[in-house]
Amino acid sequence: MKRICDVLGWDRSGYYTWHQNKEARQEKADEEEGLARRIREIHTDSRGSDGALRITRKLWDHGHVVNRKRVARIMRERDIVGITRRKSRSLTRQDRTARPAPDLILRDFTAPMPGLKFVGDITSLPTVEGWLYLATVIDLCTREVVDWSMADHMRTELVADAIRMAHEGGQTAGNAIFHSDRGSQYTSHQFRDLLSELDMRQGTGRTGVDDRVIPQG
Repeated sequence: MKRICDVLGWDRSGYYTWHQNKEARQEKADEEEGLARRIREIHTDSRGSDGALRITRKLWDHGHVVNRKRVARIMRERDIVGITRRKSRSLTRQDRTARPAPDLILRDFTAPMPGLKFVGDITSLPTVEGWLYLATVIDLCTREVVDWSMADHMRTELVADAIRMAHEGGQTAGNAIFHSDRGSQYTSHQFRDLLSELDMRQGTGRTGVDDRVIPQG
């Protein structure tokens, strides 16, 4: 090897560093390819309905801790596409008998630090086996989905599971605000009691209108 380096004018220490890095790069490439195969398997098992969020959660459930952004990148690079989420205004069903909570954020979709103000919403996802419903909890400081739940129904348990997981994951501060529209899932006694149990205050906006859309920062 010394002779080859001398003939080619290579620095031997640089060559050995490159060689060691090459092995590390190969290991990383092999790891990524293995992850890509697992992602494709999960996507195939879901009949193409799973996107990056659901696949990330399933990977975590099987002990493979991976960042959602990495999963999304791998899917994008390999043309693995989940069914696009589509919002439907018909998802919001106001309970006319429920007393609405006050609007505590007054159209101020910002927060000085994480854990203080959240918004929730329900999204429908069409699949080959029928509709799935996704309830999200978004922190207004980071604009990120801090937790979510999914089910084949839109009962109160769907939104309750999402905010409960956010709380158990340490995402919520004491006396935090949870803002939503006036859909019956959010205005139910069951959900209000849960927020009180979690030391959170409830705020509501109008039903099925632009309160469901968070302005981009």
